[in-house]
Amino acid sequence: MKLRISGALILFCVTACERMPESPTPSGTAPAATTTPAEVPLSPTPAPPAAAIAVGTDEINQARTLKADGKLAAARDLLRPVAELPEAPAAAVELLNEINTQILFTPSPAPEKVDYTIVAGDSLAKLAKQFNTTVEAIKKSNNLTSDLIRIGNRLRIYQGELALLASKSANTLTLTDHGKLLKRYRVGTGEYSKTPVGDFKITFRQANPVWHRGDKIIPFGDPENILGTHWLGLDIPGYGIHGTWDNSSVGKQSSAGCIRLINEDVAELYTLLPVGTPVTIRE
Repeated sequence: MKLRISGALILFCVTACERMPESPTPSGTAPAATTTPAEVPLSPTPAPPAAAIAVGTDEINQARTLKADGKLAAARDLLRPVAELPEAPAAAVELLNEINTQILFTPSPAPEKVDYTIVAGDSLAKLAKQFNTTVEAIKKSNNLTSDLIRIGNRLRIYQGELALLASKSANTLTLTDHGKLLKRYRVGTGEYSKTPVGDFKITFRQANPVWHRGDKIIPFGDPENILGTHWLGLDIPGYGIHGTWDNSSVGKQSSAGCIRLINEDVAELYTLLPVGTPVTIRE
């Protein structure tokens, strides 16, 4: 019997074979040499571009080291240019606040401080006026517990030109000395832009303030008294800088027009700022 294979079957086989894996090398024939591609070593991860490195990181780290070594003025001078940048890292501002708090409120040396020896006729009030500071600042920075001073005693007094700059849009209050950043505080300002804009000055200072609401006088300690622990009155009737018992209101535009801080912060400003201190308020 003759085996007949149709053309269709041949075509199928040819087509299918073209899609099959290559046939193994016939026995007795050495397999063809194959080459394995050499492994390409992985490139090291490139360093991030300079723009990706946090601004001021080196200065912050160096300032921390200087602060730990007690070199406060050097730490401040290194860090201040970073903290004054428009987009300053929060860590730089916070660290500068800490450093300047130590400079202002301790006997630590600084170029702005004067070493003064008490002479006959001196008083803390007289020295505060002479050095454009406050009795409270002299006492706190020299660890004095009373107003009593003795001839021959030495005091270290910070002599600067302090001023305040308030930003309503940012809800911040910046303390400066000769225009240079000392500290920055979060504040609350007036709702519906009630806080006035302009150049003012402090005309009145009061601890444990009473609150005059219309014809009513509300004493310090009364739950209705919203002024907190200290009041710094401005030369515009009815407006000032004060504390608050409601810390959640700080950082918002929710007051009746005054600038409010947490009590701890307004106590610092009360200690530092004498009558006549300039206060600038901007949108």
